[in-house]
Amino acid sequence: MKKITVLTLFPDYFKAFETQGKASSAFGNSVELEVLNLREFSGNKYQSVDDYPYGGGHGMVIRADVLKRAIDSLDKEISDLRIIFPCPRGIQWDREQAHKMASSLRDEDTQDIVLICGRYEGIDERFIEKYVTEMYSLGDFILTGGELAVMAIIDSVVRLIPGTLGNSDSTKGESFEKGLLEHGHYTRPAIFEGLEVPTVLLSGHHKKIEQYRAMESKSLTEKYRPDLLQE
Repeated sequence: MKKITVLTLFPDYFKAFETQGKASSAFGNSVELEVLNLREFSGNKYQSVDDYPYGGGHGMVIRADVLKRAIDSLDKEISDLRIIFPCPRGIQWDREQAHKMASSLRDEDTQDIVLICGRYEGIDERFIEKYVTEMYSLGDFILTGGELAVMAIIDSVVRLIPGTLGNSDSTKGESFEKGLLEHGHYTRPAIFEGLEVPTVLLSGHHKKIEQYRAMESKSLTEKYRPDLLQE
């Protein structure tokens, strides 16, 4: 079973993530999730893991030696690890990246994954140069810490592992799978504040429903994400 290890200063962020929702069904079955508190590798009685930046400036920087001790605690050689740091300089995390990582977790010959949750001003550049193998960004915005970004990456990956969602067809018609947004969805009541469910969806004619949904998918993409049609 492949392992995902998270290095964080706030392990409590991941308690609900590990036990609630569909993604949690993958943990312990398809993939092992390990969350390590970086303070346990501080090397000092105060459990401090950061220090002032050389050259001055605002904020603090997570120390390279603390991160290395955390990596060394894993029962793996460095060469057997993909060490990932979500940060602004990373390439855009997207559907393709999620599928690649999900595929790697099913391959016993590939490396285990380590995800680093940044905090403060980030982590020492020397650790990035020596040990980080990949960097990803969720978009052009800044979070107070890397925990949410790491959870988003993990969730987008493990949901693609067969058995996590229950129905293997659940992901086939989703947004971005065919380069388009997903069609709209409707449920009871049949009439809501004067708005009716499209008649074709009540027809029971599966081919016509499929055609309608295909057209609706393209229409919604043109309206909300025309950039997807230009790629």
